[in-house]
Amino acid sequence: MDGGSAPFAEKTARIGPNAILQLVAVLDAEEGRTTRDWVMRGSGQSVPPDDAGMWPEAACRAVHLAVYRDLPNRAEGLMAKAGAATADYILANRIPGPAKALIRALPAALGARLLTAAITRHAWTFVGSGHFRVASRAPLTVEIGNNPLSPGGGRHCHWHAAVFARLYQALVWPNARVEATEDRRASRFVIRAR
Repeated sequence: MDGGSAPFAEKTARIGPNAILQLVAVLDAEEGRTTRDWVMRGSGQSVPPDDAGMWPEAACRAVHLAVYRDLPNRAEGLMAKAGAATADYILANRIPGPAKALIRALPAALGARLLTAAITRHAWTFVGSGHFRVASRAPLTVEIGNNPLSPGGGRHCHWHAAVFARLYQALVWPNARVEATEDRRASRFVIRAR
């Protein structure tokens, strides 16, 4: 059931730029450009160009942590919106139409299995130096070991939880929900039909 370890050494690990780009768009819409610029300065990072390839994991982590640090009362909601926006980007630009149609046409259990297999194959794009695996099929549970985007401190990764929720809602279970938990070693996401 293992699948998505990053093909990069930790010091050169990379994550898709939408981990920052979609967050920047949410910050602009929800908080305004001044706050976004303040968060980015606080993270020590610049906004990737729209056509950026894979982005350094350390930069993505720095921006995510800056949101939790600098906007503590709004961070969870902002990260959830950014995760949902990232999933919307994936649905619009990364999953071919025929694949989406097939997943939707299958019985839910098979559609979930196919979507989970695709997520596993592409996990290296969103786990950086972390390690992705399917921990259980009933209930469907995925884990990211050593999740570089986890805020830590007992909080779960709202960004990943929202990405998973939106993908499964759009393609398999319209009322899907994700229960996220965190410990020292892994972020766990239990994905349920309702």
